[in-house]
Amino acid sequence: MADIIARCEAKGLRMTDQRRVVARVIGESEDHPDVEELYARAAKVDPKISIATVYRTVKLFEEAGILDKLEFGDGRARYEDAERDHHDHLIDVNSGDVIEFIDPDIEELQERIAARLGYKLVGHRLELLGIPIKKS
Repeated sequence: MADIIARCEAKGLRMTDQRRVVARVIGESEDHPDVEELYARAAKVDPKISIATVYRTVKLFEEAGILDKLEFGDGRARYEDAERDHHDHLIDVNSGDVIEFIDPDIEELQERIAARLGYKLVGHRLELLGIPIKKS
């Protein structure tokens, strides 16, 4: 929470009490909430906060590079702290659950592919879509 607030202040963003609430909620999130989920969590902290304020704050944080916007194909934009450690996502298309993972083999393969094509990899996003395998 303080990290997000400090990064916002370092970028010159004016941090109102309600923006601090949104920053705190995002900082405490271990999932990938959409704006409606962020609003519900923020309203528990500050019942006077409006969904419009949450939308504006999320947009401001995204434009400032504080948040990453994630779109997993379910029609909902979700958000996470832009400075979280690198990870990839597996999305359960039935439930919408998002599983974060890190796989050194995938990371190394991506580096090799980029090098083979004449590039140095400076970043990537990997999102896998899947359905659970039914166990018999």
